[in-house]
Amino acid sequence: MRGEEKPQVCVIGLGYIGLPTAAVIARANCPVLGIDVSEKVVETINRGEIHIEEVDLDGLVRGVVQRGLLKASTQLAPSDVFVIAVPTPFEHDGNHTPDISYVMAATTEIAAVLKKGDTIILESTSPVGTTEKVRDHIAGLRPDLKLPGLTSETPDVAIAYCPERVLPGRILEELTNNDRSIGGITPRCARKALAFYKRFVRGTCVTTDARSAEMCKLVENSFRDVNIAFANELSMIADEMGLDVWEVIRLANRHPRVNILQPGPGVGGHCIAVDPWFIVHGAPEQAKIIRAARDINDAKMHHVVARATELVKANPEAKVACLGLAFKANIDDFRESPARFVASRLAQEFGERIKIVEPYAAELPKEFDGSGAELIDIDSALEECGVLIVLVDHDVFRVIPFEERSGVAVYDTRGIWPDAQLVPDKPGLRLAS
Repeated sequence: MRGEEKPQVCVIGLGYIGLPTAAVIARANCPVLGIDVSEKVVETINRGEIHIEEVDLDGLVRGVVQRGLLKASTQLAPSDVFVIAVPTPFEHDGNHTPDISYVMAATTEIAAVLKKGDTIILESTSPVGTTEKVRDHIAGLRPDLKLPGLTSETPDVAIAYCPERVLPGRILEELTNNDRSIGGITPRCARKALAFYKRFVRGTCVTTDARSAEMCKLVENSFRDVNIAFANELSMIADEMGLDVWEVIRLANRHPRVNILQPGPGVGGHCIAVDPWFIVHGAPEQAKIIRAARDINDAKMHHVVARATELVKANPEAKVACLGLAFKANIDDFRESPARFVASRLAQEFGERIKIVEPYAAELPKEFDGSGAELIDIDSALEECGVLIVLVDHDVFRVIPFEERSGVAVYDTRGIWPDAQLVPDKPGLRLAS
């Protein structure tokens, strides 16, 4: 890449982050090849369509595909910049061991087509040291290339880490306007990555080392998890004491230096529910508050299941509507969702009595198979169900007037209906958290 030449970019992973990233880069007039293992995803994108729900993404993808700036494939091709945006889950082994196998698989494919002058950028949220592992893996596969940090000469390629900071529903705006932390294996690597991001990022791009950038991303999500844990623990305490947690928080937040978050049925999503475990795994003896926050937020899901079960049993003849499966409002992302966990547990116990309302789902996830639970719309739920359990604060649920909810038992885990917190026929029992 020299001067104003547009780099050929390859984005590996076309999910909730990879596809918007590829589209934003293409909008900056850089030709982008998007890679995904799913033939269906590839075919969908090449038609100018999208497979995920995100504000304004459909129009952007359609436009850059029509202009020939974005193409999708299952096979890598030589490029100037490789952006890795694949999942980084943790193992369900009891230790929450980070799984970077998808990152390393992408690295293997990149190594096969890598040439002198290329730049590799890891965007996937990763444990500290992963970028160096990418470098070392390439070194083993391509001994013909001089790699940063492993040579005293000018390296042949640049390798950096640059995580996104985005909110579902605002991803396109935030990919462009939010600040970015760009960590290079060496300062030269960081500068090369910086030059790339300045093509499409208006926010401030700050360069640092790769390990600091990796830790920064984990710290950001862990900070949020700890603060949510305080709200969720407070909600369980208020529940035990018969207090309205929403009222307590509203009053406490009038203090000029207090800003308590709103509780919910737990914490979900691929970031906040996952990333803190990467820190705990890296420093298990030191990460006491971070581990405690994870335990509290996971415990909140079980607390909600117990309270919801109590309410369902107290209304034995009523059908039950679980409102929402997504991990947050107004999106179609169900990864690590506490709402999904709660609803599936209730479906397993109460079977066909359970109705699921999720406007962003065409079908129920596989864990509902055989349970008898049914996906219905909100109007049907209001007509048929005597118990409403609010698990996600979708806008379509918020706007339901009291008149359409009167006479039913409500467990509102999101605090969207403050006029219906008391459970009918159970004086003093307040399910407000």
